[in-house]
Amino acid sequence: MYVCICHRVRECEVRQAIRAGAHSEDAVGDECGAGTGCGTCLDRIADLIDAEATNAVLPALA
Repeated sequence: MYVCICHRVRECEVRQAIRAGAHSEDAVGDECGAGTGCGTCLDRIADLIDAEATNAVLPALA
């Protein structure tokens, strides 16, 4: 599924950028280009950043 239509960036690419250390919308944009066009996808990118942060914390608690 595409997150950023302007730059044809898929969700898996955004998640990979986040896991590699991109923890803000700007950092994701620098890493894979998502969010650097019209900006419509920035809310979705923020949601993915939050989701990845939650996923990173949950295994640590187990």
